[in-house]
Amino acid sequence: MIIRKAFQFRLRLTKKQRRLLQELLEECRWLYNELLFQRKLAYEELEMFLSKYQQNMLLPFLKEERPSLEKVHSQVLQNVVDRLDKSFQSFFRRCKAGEKPGFPRFRGMHRYDSVCYPQSGFSIQGNQLYLSKIGKVRVKLHRPIEGIIKTCTLKKTASGEWDVTLSCEVSVSEKPPKEEAVAIDMGIESFATFSNGQKIENPRFFKKGEKSLAKAQRKLSKLNKGTKERSKQGKRVAKIHEHIKNQRKDFCHKEARKIVDQYQYICIEDLNIMKMVEKSSLAKNIMDVSWNQFRQILTYKAEEAGRKLGVVNPAYTSQTCYQCGYIEKKRLSERTHRCSKCGYTVSRDLNAAQNILALGLDGLGAIPRSLRL
Repeated sequence: MIIRKAFQFRLRLTKKQRRLLQELLEECRWLYNELLFQRKLAYEELEMFLSKYQQNMLLPFLKEERPSLEKVHSQVLQNVVDRLDKSFQSFFRRCKAGEKPGFPRFRGMHRYDSVCYPQSGFSIQGNQLYLSKIGKVRVKLHRPIEGIIKTCTLKKTASGEWDVTLSCEVSVSEKPPKEEAVAIDMGIESFATFSNGQKIENPRFFKKGEKSLAKAQRKLSKLNKGTKERSKQGKRVAKIHEHIKNQRKDFCHKEARKIVDQYQYICIEDLNIMKMVEKSSLAKNIMDVSWNQFRQILTYKAEEAGRKLGVVNPAYTSQTCYQCGYIEKKRLSERTHRCSKCGYTVSRDLNAAQNILALGLDGLGAIPRSLRL
């Protein structure tokens, strides 16, 4: 089986290389804004839509108008056109679905932070990355690169550092099949509760780093805008946020790997995170546990290992008694399930996980409902 796998590394740049990459970023940002202006003007004045193909044909004329575009690899420029086209496709899709449209916006300073080499113009040579129009830059290769490299994306972080993400086609073999099945109920008190009674404690990374973050942000708020001191302090704040984000990501990867290695059938809830955080007093806690990131990582690891993943509608999983099926409403503060009909008493999260397992296995059609435990 061939899958796409991303390998992310940090670049070790000289001052000159940082300047060149920043210039590359600014040229792509200018092009994005210019192409967006052309699309708006064409529609407002001529009532016509410019396609991706038409805008690609205009690139040679834009190079004559702005000679500095010659410093950018041709496929990087074409990727900017493709990026804008995808923004419009998403806009029309949201309009059709009746969602909040969000028309593509012009990108101001610091609002365009990545460029992509979609096919060529880059290569790995030892611990160095060769980039067309830039040269060789050092890379911190903390693990070997597997498979065939297809795309190369450079991204500037909020702290001013540069990362490179290499998308590779990797041939993988499925892991030996297991017999066990498990369901996972995501929570805040515990990060996850399994249908077999096991739990993963909530690491609360943001809460642990909140004190140092608040201290850095207070210092930032006292500095005058536009000064070098404020810029430096802003990077310190960004580094704290980046550290918390990396802790969450590492935690999700490790826990997902343990689950995939142990279980053949994995059932999870299909949670609408954005709806849950709207006007919620628990919004900060919900975002801190990173349920969506965990689900994404678990999904691709399960697919890679040949595991079966069942996604369940979370409605009434906490209120339905697993033993007899009786539905009884509970307040969020009630953490114990006590069925008034059959007397089944268990942790609320464990009861929900058992219901998720039953529904998930029914959906997968792999194990009869009678064998769900």
